[in-house]
Amino acid sequence: MNNSLMKIFFKLPFIIILFFGINSCDDTRIYEQNSSFDNQFWMADSSKVFEIDIVDESLAYNVYLNMRNSSTYPYYNIYVNYSLYDSLGSVIVKKLENNHLFEPKSGRSLGQSGIGDVFDHQFLILKNHEFNHSGKFTFELQQYMRTDTLKGVLSVGIRVENTTELER
Repeated sequence: MNNSLMKIFFKLPFIIILFFGINSCDDTRIYEQNSSFDNQFWMADSSKVFEIDIVDESLAYNVYLNMRNSSTYPYYNIYVNYSLYDSLGSVIVKKLENNHLFEPKSGRSLGQSGIGDVFDHQFLILKNHEFNHSGKFTFELQQYMRTDTLKGVLSVGIRVENTTELER
């Protein structure tokens, strides 16, 4: 066997694993989008908007708030206002969420560690939510802390998963 063919032969299992790892799908996720902040600051007047398309109203959905922050984030928690609007702009849900990013006493991050001092969090904000019709819906996220400039926030986003079929 020549040398180049032998290299391909030994690399083949790694290529297959990489291919299937990248192309494996998440059957429950119907939407996931994150939006980054310039200079790692979330301004109080800067809301992030995400538009989702619900195709099947017979399913129940879990909706998650995604957040990525650095260790420079100055607080142990974050208040986020979220609003869900239908295609006509009518408010379906509006709520203020308080989520913990760090343990209050020890300061240890409660999120998944990414690279270095970057942490990923995912908070369930709507559980088994029923959309009463299919179509476009909009989520709006806005920080509601006591400071106009919230440092250490890299990105926020929304993840929507279907859970189970509803019995009607």
